[in-house]
Amino acid sequence: MFDVVALGELLIDFTARETDSDGYPTMAAHPGGAPSNFLAALSRYGVSTALLGKVGDDDFGAMLCATLEKSGVDTRGVLRDRSVFTTLAFVTVDERGERSFSFARKPGADTCLRFEEVDLSLIDGAKVFHFGTLSLTDEPARTATRKAVACARQRGKLITYDPNLRMPLWPSEAAAREQILWGLHQADVVKLSDEEVRFLWDCTPQEGADRLLRDFGVRLAMVSMGPEGCYLENAKAACRVHIPEVRPVDTTGAGDIFGGAAVSRLLALGKAPEDLNEEELTSVARFATTAASLSTEHFGGISSIPDLKTVLDRIART
Repeated sequence: MFDVVALGELLIDFTARETDSDGYPTMAAHPGGAPSNFLAALSRYGVSTALLGKVGDDDFGAMLCATLEKSGVDTRGVLRDRSVFTTLAFVTVDERGERSFSFARKPGADTCLRFEEVDLSLIDGAKVFHFGTLSLTDEPARTATRKAVACARQRGKLITYDPNLRMPLWPSEAAAREQILWGLHQADVVKLSDEEVRFLWDCTPQEGADRLLRDFGVRLAMVSMGPEGCYLENAKAACRVHIPEVRPVDTTGAGDIFGGAAVSRLLALGKAPEDLNEEELTSVARFATTAASLSTEHFGGISSIPDLKTVLDRIART
C-alpha cells in the first residue's frame, strides 16, 4: 500500500525568530516531529508514505494532519485524542543556526499512543518501517513502538531508524542510551549524527559506522556530521561527502530530511542496502547532504524541504 510507514511524533515546533529587549523570543509555529519530517522528505522525492501516531483533538492537531496530507503523507494512522494536547517543542536558534529544545510534553499526545491503536495493516502493506526514540521515552508509546517494530521485523520489512536524541526528554543519559541501543539492534539502516556517535561511544563517525555494522548487524550505516557532511558505510564500500556551501538560518529537521532523502535514493536504486557499491553510496550521500543543507536556509522542518529539481540542480553545479 505504501513504500514507507513510520511510527512517531507529529508536533508543533515553535522557533524563535527575534527577541525583545528583555530577551524573550517571538516564536513562529512550524509543523515538525522527526518521523514526520522524514516522511515529508520521502514524499517530496516521490515515495508513498504514511504515519502512525497521535495528536490532540485540537487546532494544532488538525493543522498538522492537514499539512502532512498536503505534503503527500497519508494520515489515516494518526489518531486524535481529546484528553491530551498536541505536543509542542520550543526551538531557540543561535547565530550559526544551531538549535536548543524545550518541550511541552507532560504528557503530550505523541506519548499516549497505545499498541492496540496502531493500524497494523499499514505496516503489513509497507516495504519499509521507520522509527525513532522520542516514542521510546514514555509509556504507553514505548510499548507501542517496541511491538510495532517486532511486527515489522516478523513481516520481513526493511527497518530504518534515527534516534534523534533530545536529552531534555529523558530522565537520564543512561535511560537514553539504553533505548537507543535497543533500537540499533532492531534496524537494517541507521542514521546517526556525529553527536549521537560521541554520546554512545565517544568515537569518530567512521568508528561509529564500523561499530554499527560489526556489533549491531546494521546493513547500511549513515552518520551525518552537520557542516562537515556525512559518512556512509556498508559491507562493500564507504564514502565521505561534504556539503554544498549554504547560509543556514535554522537547522531544525535537517537530519530528518537527510534521512528521508537518503532512503528515497536507496529505494530508487532498488538494491539491498548492503549491496550498494561506492559510486551508489556516494550518490545517496550527495543527494541527502544537498537536500538537508538547502533546507537549513529556511525556517522549520517540513516547510523547508527543497523540491527534487532544486536538489538536482544544486548537485549539478557542484
